[in-house]
Amino acid sequence: MPRIDPVPAHRAGPLTKFLYRYLRRRFGAVPEPMAVTAQHPKLLLAAGVGELAVERAVRVLPASVRELAVFRTATRIGCSWCVDFGTMLQRDEGLDVERLKEIDDYRTSPRFTELDRLVIDYTDAMTDLPMTVTDEQVAELDRRLGHQGAVELTYMIALENQRTRFNHALGITAQGFTSGEACRVPMP
Repeated sequence: MPRIDPVPAHRAGPLTKFLYRYLRRRFGAVPEPMAVTAQHPKLLLAAGVGELAVERAVRVLPASVRELAVFRTATRIGCSWCVDFGTMLQRDEGLDVERLKEIDDYRTSPRFTELDRLVIDYTDAMTDLPMTVTDEQVAELDRRLGHQGAVELTYMIALENQRTRFNHALGITAQGFTSGEACRVPMP
């Protein structure tokens, strides 16, 4: 149960009701972080516009690389909602969700490529507090992904840090978008 109640559709304003209909059609349910954010309608609008803009902008990296970094961020912070939702997104994109069960063994698992390992190491370094990103990591990712790819990866990891910390702080947990396809992350 979230620490702040989600806004039910019957109490939502017209714009929020419209957003809820769109989200139900798209994902099968209103994502709980959006329903909690609806307590602040102007912030909900800003978040929704921002998410749509990012979704349309991220086109440089392969989805498998981008979503792996986002998923790893969620597991490192411990956001079960993000793990649940992220697994659904990866499944819906036709990505290998089975490998997510082995993400903690990424260094030795044959399911992860050398690039995947670099991306996970970078994700971990960005998510550490304090951050432990090195010049060498950025240079290697820039060499492999190009400037746009390295910037896109960094942006997505930073954005997922924001999302997961928001959800974790407000006690938003797995909503049931998947059926145990990836490890559940317990709330500490």
